[in-house]
Parts: sequence; C-alpha cells; structure tokens
Amino acid sequence: MMRSLWTSATGMVAMQMQIDTLSNNLANVNTTGFKKSRVEFEDLIYQNVKMAGAVVDGDVRVPTGIQVGMGVRPTTVHKFFSQGDYQNTGNPLDFAIEGDGFFQVMVNDELMYTRAGAFKTDQDGRILTANGYVLQPEFIVPAETKTVAMSETGHLAALDANGEELAAVDVNLFTFINPAGLQARGKNLYSETEASGEAVEGEPGTDNVGTIAQGFLEMSNVEVVEEMVAMIVGQRAYEMNSKAIQTSDSMLQTAVQLKRA
Repeated sequence: MMRSLWTSATGMVAMQMQIDTLSNNLANVNTTGFKKSRVEFEDLIYQNVKMAGAVVDGDVRVPTGIQVGMGVRPTTVHKFFSQGDYQNTGNPLDFAIEGDGFFQVMVNDELMYTRAGAFKTDQDGRILTANGYVLQPEFIVPAETKTVAMSETGHLAALDANGEELAAVDVNLFTFINPAGLQARGKNLYSETEASGEAVEGEPGTDNVGTIAQGFLEMSNVEVVEEMVAMIVGQRAYEMNSKAIQTSDSMLQTAVQLKRA
C-alpha cells in the first residue's frame, strides 16, 4: 500500500486539531482573562531507503541518502500568557492584573489560580468569583461599607462614608516559572502541575510581580485576524492532504487497471 495514504491521513488529523484549537480561541474572544493556545507539530519517523554516507563503489560514498517521511503529529498545545487588552468597567470589584501574576481562589478545598478579576460579593459579604470560588485571603465586606478600594499593591479595604477603613487585607499575586505548564481547568481557572512549578507568592509591584488596577478587566488576548488567517491556512492544509489521498487512490486505481481480464 502506498505510504502517502497514511502520511496524508496524519496531516488531516493534525490539521483537525489545529482547527479545533483555533475554534476554541475564537469562541473565547470575549472571555475575561482568557489566554490563547497554539498547536505545535513535529515530523514523524523516516524510512531510510539509502543511508547517507553509504559506500557504493570502493571508497565512494553517497553524499546524501534517501529518506521518506511518514507524516506529522501534534506535540503540544501551547498556551500564551501575553497581556490582553483592558476594559474600563468602573466596577469597584473588577480587578485587572497589569503584568505577571494570578489571583488565588479556593475551589472545593483546592487552591487554584485565575487572571479573570470579575469578582462579586455573596450574602455574607465574601468576595468571590461568579462561580462562588472565594478570593484568597478571604475578605468579608462589612454591611456598613460604603465602597471597596484596592490599591496597586494589593491593599484591599472596605471604607465607610467618611473614608475610614472598616476592614482590610493585603491581596498578593502568584507567579510560576513556567505558566504555560499550568493545567487549564475551565471556568477561567488554572491549577499548578509539575511542569509549571510551584506557585510563588509575591506582593504586587515587587520582584517582577504585576500590579492591580481597580475598575478594569483584562480581556482575552486572542487576535481575531491572526486566528482567521491561521484557520484559512489550516483549512487549506487539510484540503491539500485530502487531495494527496485522492491522488494516491487514483494511482492505485491505475495500477489495478493495468491488468484487464
């Protein structure tokens, strides 16, 4: 059977993952704090028909050999944590991180991390995400609070009508040596892995840790035009691989028809 049938099939499978990833990027173009992904590929093993440097006549060696590639496969879906655009909301519970870092939240007794700073308060005054995950350290806004203030360095305070602090806490951010190694858990959450390294706690604005902007949200870092161009390239590559399969099939059909009854 012709190698090209299987080789082109690997190309179609790879391009399908490419389109799947691009579709997820585009679907989350308006998701707060979303980070885009990119599929990376590698070529498969090669069949060595003739080794380079093989002796063919006495001391004569061939300068190049004959290697036939066996296709392609995805190696990783790399997530990029570049800064997204900022949206001015004016909401005192919206916090955007300017620079590196993640907020820490408690999810069913497990610590997770997020870039989405659209926080709310519950009936007890606790600050939490839209899914009810509590911001760490836990902070309860007193009932008599007039406004909530967050400084660039993470000082979170509940103020009364006179501007006096009723309660306060310092919110630190968490960084990772390899943020691309974090596991995306959905709901704008990430959890640490062996690849990401342990979370490093830091005060906002110090030691390369980002600062916090109150009244802003960080939007998705997806660039729609780039994703659309990549989708066109992926679609055309998928079509070319399908054409290679059709060509191989046509060649096989020609071989079969050489001998007629």
